[in-house]
Amino acid sequence: MKSTYKLAVCLLVLLTSIKQYAQHHSKMLVEVDSNTKTLNIQQEITFFNDSNDSLSTIVLNDWNNAYSNVKSPLAKRFSDEFYRGFHLANEKEKGSTSNITIIDTNKLFLSWNRTEENPDVISVNLREKLAPTQKTIFYLTYVVKIPSDKFTKYGYDTNGGMNLKTWYLSPARYENHAFITYNNENLDDIVNAVSDFDIELKVNENMEVTSDLNSIEPIPKANSTIYKLSGKNRINFDLFIEPKSSFYSFKNNSIEVLTNLKEEKISQIQKAIIIDNIVCYVNELIGKYPFEKIIVSETDYERNPFYGLNQLPSFISPFSDEFTYEIKFLKTYLNAYLKNTMRIDNRKNSWITNGIQVYAMMKYIQENHPNSKMLGSASSFKLLKSYNLTNLDFNEQYSYFYMLMARKNLDQSLASPKNTLIKFNEQIAGKYHAGLSLRYLDDYLGENSVTNSIRQFYAKNQESQTSEKDFEKLLKSNTEKDIDWFFSTIINTRKIIDYKFSNVIKTKDSISFSIKNKTGVIVPVPIYGVKQGKIVLKKWLEPQSNDTVFTLERNNADKIVINYNNEVPEYNLRNNWKSLKSFFPNNRPIKFVFMKDLEDPYYNQVLYVPTLTYNLYDGLSPGLRLHNKTILDKPFVFDINPSYSTKASTLSGSGYFVVNQNYRNSALYNVRYSLSSSYFHYAPDATYLSINPTVQLRIRENDFRDNHKQLILFRQVMINREKSAIVVDNSKENYSVFNAKYFNSKNEITKQFNFMTDLQLAGKFGKAAAELSYRKLFENNHQIQLRFYAGSFLYNKTDSDFFSFALDRPTDYLFDYNYYGRSESSGFFSQQLIIAEGGFKSKLNTPFANQWISTLNAGYNIWNWVEVYGDLGVVKNKSQNEKLLFDSGIRLNLVPDYFEMYLPVYSSNGWEIGQNKYNEKIRFIITLSPKILINLFNRKWF
Repeated sequence: MKSTYKLAVCLLVLLTSIKQYAQHHSKMLVEVDSNTKTLNIQQEITFFNDSNDSLSTIVLNDWNNAYSNVKSPLAKRFSDEFYRGFHLANEKEKGSTSNITIIDTNKLFLSWNRTEENPDVISVNLREKLAPTQKTIFYLTYVVKIPSDKFTKYGYDTNGGMNLKTWYLSPARYENHAFITYNNENLDDIVNAVSDFDIELKVNENMEVTSDLNSIEPIPKANSTIYKLSGKNRINFDLFIEPKSSFYSFKNNSIEVLTNLKEEKISQIQKAIIIDNIVCYVNELIGKYPFEKIIVSETDYERNPFYGLNQLPSFISPFSDEFTYEIKFLKTYLNAYLKNTMRIDNRKNSWITNGIQVYAMMKYIQENHPNSKMLGSASSFKLLKSYNLTNLDFNEQYSYFYMLMARKNLDQSLASPKNTLIKFNEQIAGKYHAGLSLRYLDDYLGENSVTNSIRQFYAKNQESQTSEKDFEKLLKSNTEKDIDWFFSTIINTRKIIDYKFSNVIKTKDSISFSIKNKTGVIVPVPIYGVKQGKIVLKKWLEPQSNDTVFTLERNNADKIVINYNNEVPEYNLRNNWKSLKSFFPNNRPIKFVFMKDLEDPYYNQVLYVPTLTYNLYDGLSPGLRLHNKTILDKPFVFDINPSYSTKASTLSGSGYFVVNQNYRNSALYNVRYSLSSSYFHYAPDATYLSINPTVQLRIRENDFRDNHKQLILFRQVMINREKSAIVVDNSKENYSVFNAKYFNSKNEITKQFNFMTDLQLAGKFGKAAAELSYRKLFENNHQIQLRFYAGSFLYNKTDSDFFSFALDRPTDYLFDYNYYGRSESSGFFSQQLIIAEGGFKSKLNTPFANQWISTLNAGYNIWNWVEVYGDLGVVKNKSQNEKLLFDSGIRLNLVPDYFEMYLPVYSSNGWEIGQNKYNEKIRFIITLSPKILINLFNRKWF
């Protein structure tokens, strides 16, 4: 019996030792050619099959090949996010992996292949199946062309240096009976299997190498230098090749930190103190870093900056230089620390590393800078004291960035794969939501349960591959409380949390209340009693239904608050408190704020902003805009902008009221009910009043990243016009038009498609129209634009062209367009161009169609912002034959949608360029609205 037991123990020890030794190994000889930006590589891969399956193929990650063409998944992602740099890059700037040869130990060639679906991985076909616990060795030669760093900040730079990332062939992770085959989508989430590395790197003699692998003293050779690098149990590593290394070394008892983070205003000693504090803090909070060196680079920070700090120029930064460097280093260090050590599938489970990073940052600020504010020293300025933005604690910003997306109904589940996330969610909101969720769980569980689980999970990652299930098991093992809700609701759904009080009854000594769950999400929530700004009671409640009554001791509280310290990532904090001494209907007084502010849940905010508008008939119109639009979207919005017309010496202005209703789980994700109105002059001697009740339905795809959007709009446009003695159009001054529109669009940087239908019904006319536009950007930076418009009257009882289809200048009877001189028929203001209806640029002898119209507009750029355009159309008027019309010319696209000029050349009028008063034929687009610039920014993030 004893011998059997000893044999079993020996076998167990042997198997354990085999498992520990069963590590992939890559031995590489790399010759770097700085002139051609290529790496000539000879590689020996020892592959251990540590799975329970017999393998006939081995998958190698080849992420550098993602830069090889404009049809790769990486190129598609660039296009989706409206980045055109890669699409227009020349071949020298792109990367690739080529000339791949693979042989086995018998010097026999092994076949391999890559698919169109997965161009960033290659599958090596083995001659014989590889059994579990067995190994195979094969030899590779290949050439790696390094891309320019202007695409992702990885690659070669203009100074002759290289920042190398995922440049070599490496075994992919094997899990659940299959290799994980992900494409490079610029997400830093490669899933390599753990390997040992031995690298001999040959570089030009004037180049220096920095790496977080172990190294020996460089060996000088004729015209070159040899660097020998090695590392064990690595998922990936950093490698920088520079004419002169930009990195400084900081060492303490546990690690050597190599960093080139930019901050010239603090000394090396100050940096060393900050670095030592952060390294010790992270070691204590999470665990000791398992490798001897770590790189904290400016490149990694620029790819993942601390949003807020990076948006302000240094000369107006409200944070000290030391604090700025500290936050930059903390964020970048944690990113490198976790990325190099966490053996999880970062595409599927990125919320874990993101959550740990943000959780650690929040705890660091709480412990080391507890009094720091979101806007730093700006909070001490007397002029800014009334702003909620300046009074919020530093850690509060994480909640606001998450809520920015939740209020737009654009937030996504934390469990969503990383490549399915909207850019703003992937880089900002999702990360912050993950950290907030871990902090929420930590506050609820207490006893450092979350921190202990993170430490244990980190330790487990040093030994084996891990997953979300491992983290869940550890969290549950460290508490006796039921936390199934955390994973089923907070992590795996995009359900929102929103509680409010109902039926509050107070006595001198107690408070009885019930909590209304507005979204049906049942999770724990803290209740606070507050007296003159100080917390006098706190109790975690676990409501199960809306009619549950709770009774707590009052402790002299003058108000009770749900989620007072914002532990719970809650959708709406404005309904979270009840005054125990006030009789105001909603407990919130009115607060006037200048310009813009964050939402303050304890006040009804009214923001006021001076405005200045202009049109030819009102002149400059100074005004005061009053609204309640804070940075976060609200269900109810008002915006009133009265102004004074200096030219007409009368009041004018505009305003609207909006009710937004979001639908969380349907293709119809937003319905917007609005009532808008405007009152301005449409002629020198006459005003118009427009009143528009509107319903707008917005539809999206299940894939939030899909740029395919649909919109349906219904509105009644009611116009009341004063009669003008100057502008006579024979139409009624007052009219009402029912308008229904449907928009369907799919836009990205390389191509754009838009389709629109328009139905208008009024007492004297009915008309229907459709518009189709298409734009294609070619790799040579030329692009073609096509637009087709067709419209027809259903019935027409009018006796003027006021409601007719326009060939070149719509009359804008619905008052939709921003004309500066809408009634002008000659002179400068009549040359303003709005691309609508016929879309012609030349003014022809048949400017209107009272029966039907069909036009085609085309444009093609010939050099940068210089384009040629041409329009072709047929118009049909009553009692007249159809007329074929055309025009052509040069478009100067100086600032797209802001400032453009159209120079007619040849049209149905003949050679316009040689005719009299040519300057009056030039058309222009001038836009003063900042919304267009905001939309250009938004499309890259949302």
